[in-house]
Amino acid sequence: MSLFRRFLNPKSKSDKKQESPENADRGKYMPEVKLPTDERFMLNFKNNGGKFLYCEDESEIREAFDNILLENDWYESECCCFDPNLKDRFKGFNLEFTKSGTAAFYLSTSEFLIANDGSILISSNQIKECKLHELPANFVIISSTSQLVDTIGEGLRGIKSRNKQSIPSNITTIKNFETQKEGDFMSYGSSTKNLYLLLLEDL
Repeated sequence: MSLFRRFLNPKSKSDKKQESPENADRGKYMPEVKLPTDERFMLNFKNNGGKFLYCEDESEIREAFDNILLENDWYESECCCFDPNLKDRFKGFNLEFTKSGTAAFYLSTSEFLIANDGSILISSNQIKECKLHELPANFVIISSTSQLVDTIGEGLRGIKSRNKQSIPSNITTIKNFETQKEGDFMSYGSSTKNLYLLLLEDL
């Protein structure tokens, strides 16, 4: 997806010059142009303090995961993971998979990625019946571009349609990704996470 490449590689001066005539045509009081879903998610997610890694294929997912382990010295560490598919997918990385909240990091998929607030929607499919504060402070989430939606409502409808036999419980969003700043009453009581998102292109 070219838009993710644009975020990862800032535009040159010539690119900005090419865009300026279009911006000049818009009046001062014209309504703002609504950004595409993927672009809004990217901006809001990064503003929340999340770390984003865009991957075009499985080999890039594995490379990015390897770099995360190296950066944080998580090799030969405990990894909290409830998903047998993920355990099999990353079994060659010398990790000790566990269900303990004291592990070095938590590895999971997600339900949906919410563009309007840059949050990650998860449920008991990912975290079982655990509360966020019971899981490790470091998260590595594997998602795909097809999971991007505009609103939480759209994500909830998606969960319902995909789980018609039994709707999962413990549905929540992860939104606060940086260490909570002292005196920040807006995030009081929330569980902040150091979060890496590996986003796989699948569209």
